[in-house]
Amino acid sequence: METQRKSSGDDGGGERGLLHTWRGYSYSVTPERLLLPRPVLQVALGTRHGVLLVEGGQVYSFGESPWKQSQVPEPEKPTLESALSGQRVVTIAAGSFHSGAVTEDGGVHMWGDNSSGQCGLSGLTTVPNPTPVALMDSDTSPPQTVPVLELACGEQHTLALAAQREVWSWGSGSQLGLNATVFPVWKPQKVEHLAGRYVIQVACGALHSLALVRCLGPQDVQRPPVDKCRQCNQLLYTMTDKEDHVIISDGHYCPLGVELTEDEGLLEAPAPTQGLKTSPSEPVLPSQTSSSKSSAPADGADSSSDSAHHQDSEKEKSATTNGALPGYDHSALSKVKSSPYPDEQAVKDYLKKLSDNTQVEQTGKVTAGGLHTLLPSAPGGTLNSLVASCASAVGERVASTYEALSLKKMMNLYLPSGVARPSASVIVGDNTAERVRQEDSVQAKKSSSTGDIREEEAEGLRRRLSLPGLLSQGRYAVHLLSSSYALLLSPRLLRKAGRPRVRAVALTPLGGVVPEAQEVFPTLQTEVWSWGNCDHGQLGHGDTLARLQPQCIKSLNNKEVVRVAAGAHHSLALTAQSQVFSWGSNSCGQLGHMDSPSTVPRLAKLSEGIRVWDVSAGEKHTLLLADGDCIQPIIYYSGQQVKEAAEESHTREAGQQEGGEEEEQRVGGGYTQQPVLLPFCMNLRYVSNVFAGGQRCVALSDRNVMGFIASLHELASAERKYYCKLCNVKAQIIRPLLELESLSSALGQVVLGLLQTLVGRFSLLCHLTGQHAASLTANLRRGRDVKSLLILDHTGVFIDAYHEYCSVLGHFQVMGGFQSLTKPSLDFFGKSPELLQKLSECSEENPSMSDLLMALFYLPTRHLHEYGRLLLKLATCFEVCSDDYQKLQDSCSKFEALALQLKRKRKDADYTFHFWKSFPGKMTDSLRKPHRRLICESSNKALTLQNAGRFSVNWFILFNDALVHAQFSTHHVFPLATLWVEPIPEENTGTHGLKVITPEETFTLLACSPMEKAKWLRSINQAVDQALSGAGQDTASISSGSSQKLEPPISRTASYTFYKDGRLKEATYDGRWLNGKPNGRGVLKWPDGRIYTGTFKNGLEDGFGEYIAPNKTLNKNDHYQGYWRDGKMHGLGTYRYASGEVYDGSFQDSMRHGHGMLRSGKLNTSSPSVFIGQWLQDKKTGYGVFDDITKGEKYMGMWQDHLRQGTGVVVTQFGLYYEGAFKDNKMMGTGILLSEDDTTYEGEFSDDWTLSGKGVLTMANGDYLEGSFNGEWGSGLKVTGSYFKPHLFDSDKDKTRPVKLGRLCVCPEDKWQAVFDECWTQLGCEAPGQGENWRAWENIAVALTTSRRHIEDSPEMLSRSHSKTLESLEVIPQHVGPINMERYHTIRLYLIKACDTPLHPLGRLVETLVAVYRMTYVGVGANRRLLPQAVKEIKSYLYRIFQIVRFLFPDLPEEGGIVPEPTTNLQDKKEGSADAPLESPKPCRVVSSSALLLPVLLPRLYPPLFTLYALDKEREDDVYWECVLRLNKQPDVALLAFLGVQQKFWPVSIPDSVPAPGEKPVLSSTKDTCFASAVETLQQISTTFTPSDKLQVIQLTFEEITQEVQSLLKQDFLWSMDDLFPVFLYVVLRARIRNLGSEVSLIEDLMDPCVQHGEHGIMFTTLKACYYQIQHEKIT
Repeated sequence: METQRKSSGDDGGGERGLLHTWRGYSYSVTPERLLLPRPVLQVALGTRHGVLLVEGGQVYSFGESPWKQSQVPEPEKPTLESALSGQRVVTIAAGSFHSGAVTEDGGVHMWGDNSSGQCGLSGLTTVPNPTPVALMDSDTSPPQTVPVLELACGEQHTLALAAQREVWSWGSGSQLGLNATVFPVWKPQKVEHLAGRYVIQVACGALHSLALVRCLGPQDVQRPPVDKCRQCNQLLYTMTDKEDHVIISDGHYCPLGVELTEDEGLLEAPAPTQGLKTSPSEPVLPSQTSSSKSSAPADGADSSSDSAHHQDSEKEKSATTNGALPGYDHSALSKVKSSPYPDEQAVKDYLKKLSDNTQVEQTGKVTAGGLHTLLPSAPGGTLNSLVASCASAVGERVASTYEALSLKKMMNLYLPSGVARPSASVIVGDNTAERVRQEDSVQAKKSSSTGDIREEEAEGLRRRLSLPGLLSQGRYAVHLLSSSYALLLSPRLLRKAGRPRVRAVALTPLGGVVPEAQEVFPTLQTEVWSWGNCDHGQLGHGDTLARLQPQCIKSLNNKEVVRVAAGAHHSLALTAQSQVFSWGSNSCGQLGHMDSPSTVPRLAKLSEGIRVWDVSAGEKHTLLLADGDCIQPIIYYSGQQVKEAAEESHTREAGQQEGGEEEEQRVGGGYTQQPVLLPFCMNLRYVSNVFAGGQRCVALSDRNVMGFIASLHELASAERKYYCKLCNVKAQIIRPLLELESLSSALGQVVLGLLQTLVGRFSLLCHLTGQHAASLTANLRRGRDVKSLLILDHTGVFIDAYHEYCSVLGHFQVMGGFQSLTKPSLDFFGKSPELLQKLSECSEENPSMSDLLMALFYLPTRHLHEYGRLLLKLATCFEVCSDDYQKLQDSCSKFEALALQLKRKRKDADYTFHFWKSFPGKMTDSLRKPHRRLICESSNKALTLQNAGRFSVNWFILFNDALVHAQFSTHHVFPLATLWVEPIPEENTGTHGLKVITPEETFTLLACSPMEKAKWLRSINQAVDQALSGAGQDTASISSGSSQKLEPPISRTASYTFYKDGRLKEATYDGRWLNGKPNGRGVLKWPDGRIYTGTFKNGLEDGFGEYIAPNKTLNKNDHYQGYWRDGKMHGLGTYRYASGEVYDGSFQDSMRHGHGMLRSGKLNTSSPSVFIGQWLQDKKTGYGVFDDITKGEKYMGMWQDHLRQGTGVVVTQFGLYYEGAFKDNKMMGTGILLSEDDTTYEGEFSDDWTLSGKGVLTMANGDYLEGSFNGEWGSGLKVTGSYFKPHLFDSDKDKTRPVKLGRLCVCPEDKWQAVFDECWTQLGCEAPGQGENWRAWENIAVALTTSRRHIEDSPEMLSRSHSKTLESLEVIPQHVGPINMERYHTIRLYLIKACDTPLHPLGRLVETLVAVYRMTYVGVGANRRLLPQAVKEIKSYLYRIFQIVRFLFPDLPEEGGIVPEPTTNLQDKKEGSADAPLESPKPCRVVSSSALLLPVLLPRLYPPLFTLYALDKEREDDVYWECVLRLNKQPDVALLAFLGVQQKFWPVSIPDSVPAPGEKPVLSSTKDTCFASAVETLQQISTTFTPSDKLQVIQLTFEEITQEVQSLLKQDFLWSMDDLFPVFLYVVLRARIRNLGSEVSLIEDLMDPCVQHGEHGIMFTTLKACYYQIQHEKIT
């Protein structure tokens, strides 16, 4: 509770929190004023004492305090509780004889009487001064102290509401709600039964407790379903199988007085309970109660029933865990045996009592679960009395529900014919029936969760969602007993029998408000739970049975209770609708209604228009603070009149029995029949709180300084009044209308839907108002400041609610909803609409029904002015410069603006409605839409179509979402979102024309005058602009301010469906537009399932896009992802065919064209294969590689129209190799065929692997056949020819003629031309080398930026380093001007970066080349015969890429050209002087493609290439390796000697001499120590890729050897080849390089030609010589 009140500017201390106290209600009473140094914030009253909390947090006590050590001299004068000084108290409470206070940090202090443990301190009977009491939560470890929000104190107990919204209690009695058997409970304990629920407030009576709990929302319901009661372990559902039918009953009754919640239709007890002690109370049995006084405890009223006496015709379960029955008296309790269950006799007696002394045969069986299954078979006579007692019990509850009427019908309907029908008066007592008529209709209608209109089906669902604590499906289960029938009647059955079915309209806001404001707005969806003693019915459950556990009072469930209060033996609940429900003892009329006490909540009787907003209850009286006719609050009193001599007689009375006391008062006649207005309340000014306790009354009031307090009161009062008004409209008009049978036929589907939405919005608005009213009331009772006004902090919530409501209201009005409602309303409200007229505040004379309804529904908009007026009034109480003033002023202007806007919207709706009334009928149906508003129309011929026929009718109507062109019998709708209008300049035409552009039509409209032209232009533009901004739905007004820009954007986002014939017929486009054409990103969907998503240009697909086309036969989609131009696939893309084939490559005009790869297989059954190569207009044409994976063949050669045609090479996985001519997909013509063992055929072929014609067949050993051949290779050839054996004589041994391969295959320059052409095209050249250099650079920049932008949309494709590379590439390097070393290096670095990213044309080229190279030479292509081709192909790549590089950098010298090295400045200076010595030639760098490009290319091509080398050199390498392994077994010295290394180079110390420090001695036996560093260096040759790097390694090895020798000889020396070779040979042997032959060949083939004759060349030759030497080494 807020303690500090900021007093406004000139507030003196005595203006706020003035305290007045009095007793009774007679006219002679005048309140006395207690003077205190500070404003009083809160008062708490006990039986004879009181506690006050003043501003600043100090606490004062007054009245009798017997617990104080020294008696106070003047008991009535407040004295400060000094024990609390230094603590800031925020809230206080007082019980009958004890008090409590809560400090700022949530600590609790208690003092006063402690005889029942109510102060929570053990061992003391009284606590003289405030003493801290800790609430320790033992569930946490270590146990933590629980902070407290508020306290409530009773006679013997105290409740605390913790900050976590849990309830704790201590003291004595059943009202603690704990599972305690021993009292007092000294230590505060949590009330487990309410755990997990959000408790809003607690209150204590003398011996009972109340809690106000927030209903569980849908989010709280996910609990596991249970099938057993956690309390008594019985099944929640029972199923009885009778001969021909099965009865399933959920009528489980738990005898522990525990409430079962309902979760999604399943019952569950919320918390497990241990043994309970039942509080003994006198049972009032049906036999002693006449049915008219229906307050019998038996309660069959609902299936999760809470009462102990439950007439269940099938089974009577009556066992509590420790044997005491809740309804027993003291004697019954004392006679309990040791057995945990009552004996059969006890049960029999109990049943006897229950059934009105009728004999009931019973067989008691004690089952393990503790159930007493009693199956009485009663004669007909029993039935009547059973029914009667049942009914009297049901009556009380039924009275407050609309089931009362059906009960009578139901009895007649369902009683078997053999049974006499009891008279109606027995079933429903007269009094009850009368009360049904008397009571307020809101009370009599038991509706769903928050007192909202709703049909029961929807209600059931909603309940299951959010209110598990409610009636279990509302099943008032009345079990009627007849020989073998048990009927379970649910209200649904009754409803079917008793009344027609109604439509379901869910009206209740589930969440209430917007989520973020949810916690701030007070909740109206509440339940009241009660527990404790119930002698006077103060628990409100319809009986007088004590409850040990909190239990929900069902009948208050939808009443929106916002506050509860408890007197000594009665209880009060205040609702958001300002009504007061009261129940319990009514000995002095304290309930505010008739004489008898009430065991269920009843409305207090107050005259109409009195709205109560604060309640408090004393021992035998109730105080109500209410709104009257004026702003100033008024106070009502109901209850005991206190005589002047009350003080003296009080002590005497206190000792007497309650009954005696009542007698004595009745004689004196000193109590009220219904609440009485206290005459003096007007003198108290603005009362903010009332408090009652004992016999006292207290009111706190404020003086009205600067009108501030009055304005706050007025605001709150107006809101309460408005809320009551809305609730009345809902209950008295809307609910009855919705329940009318004739509604759907009268309104039609659309309007009915609108009405239901409208009513839903109305309910939301109503709910919001209720929450606001509740928060304003709370503000009055506590802070009375502007800071906490929700209407300022959450203005948006209010404005949105009104907006939504009014827009639906407008829709309803436009669709003629009010006219359609007229007939049903007349039928219902008759010809005398006084009720409507009163509620709608309609001032007209004899208004029509539709006007009345309209006035009624537009009622909320009037309240906006009220908000504005009251906020302005509040603002005037502040300084103009203050923040509060500013805030109030802003909110005020927002509401005023909203009111204006809504007024305008209403006008638009009106205008549109009248237009439809006059509009020719045929078109109305198709054009009339709820959200459509009329802006202007050309019925006055103000606008005509250019070139229209003489007799044609052209009528143009502009709505807020479309321009309609209506002709004689047809009309066309042009949506505004895709409509462009521009004025045609008048100079050249002389007419006032407007050009209208839509996606498929362009037409010219002629206006009759310049003014009309300007008007239409402005109207259309403004309407288009609003339609685009999305406001078109809400603000249809045109005059909404000149601030709007005149022209809507030419480029915009919109959706459109094409209707004209053509490619786009019936396709829907959603995306960006420019002047009537799709332009920018968008999605195009055709009705047949084709979808294009991507960029458009000028109405056609252009740029990057995705396209999906369904393949009907395969029932899968084709999927293309790539680039488009002019509506066709153009550029790079990937096409996944439904058949499972995937094409990845270039397109042109939606055909495969250029370089591409087609993969088929995997998904489809046909053979898997891959083709990569050139395509021409969807056909394979040009060079390509085809890998037939099933056959294990690979073809590399020329194609034409999907066929192999021209020269080509085929290799197979079995090592066959063919090169030669192909025709029509076959080997045909001259060719060469080699098999794995070098058998060779050269000659003619006619088909695949089929020889036909002349040729030569050479064997592996050199023998050959010459002649004509016929047949398939490998399956027996027919040969006609001669056989030669050339090597017959040894002299010719070496003259084998090796076959020259490579003559009949495609030359490397012709391979992959398409790939290079694409690169040139990307650079903007028609043909290689023809084009502008600057354009090429521009194209590169564009390619990089667009790709980068495309990638930014999906950043996951890009690593950080990659994006850095891209950024650096976007800078164009200097590419003109002479090349020096520095420029050469920049170019080199640029190329490395460019080739690193596929977004750069060069990078893309390299990436493609790598892909095709691998495709060619990996797998089956790894054939040693292909090595020469593979090497040539790399050289060709280098040459062709170098051409591109030279095109980009035109000043780069050609292959073999020279770049001068830079010389130092020193030499430059010298050059000037004459005596400069002659210079040696300048160092220079030779430009070569391999030096520039191999470092980029080779690392990626290395694996396939090196594999080919290894295969080719396999035999030589094997010989070499065998030798290496053999020689490496030798120790160092032996090997050096064997290789003939001169002794002086041996790094071996003679054994007798001591080695120099730091040197390892090399003994004759050691291995691998000599020249170790050189060996290590040489081993690195295998880790490098390019020849230049490998040569570098060789050079380093030589340097290492030299260094080691120099340190041995301690002098410089020059190598001679004779000295060097053996040493190097030793190093090579020790390096053990596995594929040295391959390394050597690779270097030889790809070495930069300019290096061959230099130092590197010589070193390389040395290595090569070593390799051959090792192969031929013979160990002697």
